[in-house]
Amino acid sequence: MNFVMKEKPKELLGYEKIEKFAPEKLEALELHYRAILELLGEDIQREGLVQTPRRVAKSIQFLTQGYDHDPQQILLSAKFKEDYREMVIVKDIEVFSLCEHHMIPFIGKAHVGYIPNGYITGLSKIARVVEAYSRRLQVQERLTSQIKDAIQSALNPLGVAVVIEARHLCMSMRGVQKQSAVTTTSDFTGAFQRMETRAEFISLIQNKLH
Repeated sequence: MNFVMKEKPKELLGYEKIEKFAPEKLEALELHYRAILELLGEDIQREGLVQTPRRVAKSIQFLTQGYDHDPQQILLSAKFKEDYREMVIVKDIEVFSLCEHHMIPFIGKAHVGYIPNGYITGLSKIARVVEAYSRRLQVQERLTSQIKDAIQSALNPLGVAVVIEARHLCMSMRGVQKQSAVTTTSDFTGAFQRMETRAEFISLIQNKLH
């Protein structure tokens, strides 16, 4: 996919906005969002809405940019031999995703752990894998399993553990309208299927060491 980088200097001194998007997709999305606004009965020529179709077209490209990223390659790009066989945990990774049923956000945190089997990956790559799968139309259950499967496949560790906690705006701002509801999903492989190992992981992600 071809991308165009546009630099737009602002009047505000010291600020420069850089945008990246696929121009052919941007134009098509803009037309569709313009039609949606008209179907809603809005005047798309009024000041507040003139640029809205283009803004939303850019926004949805950003929110779904995970389709352009390969989580396996992210992990393999920083794969190192290391004789370490204890847990590696990256917790409290922010998750921003769109529910595929209503295209309304769900927001939360992911906690990811693995036990190396001769290889480790860069810590930031774990967060990037979460981001790559989150920035798609998703359900939380599949998101949890995809993160687990990517790490298991790329690193072949002794085990992988993934827990995600999230608030779904499709439950709080529409439908059942339960603002305090939190959804927790988990998936485990290998050593984490043993209760004592899983319990240690859960304890570590619950502890506040900072």
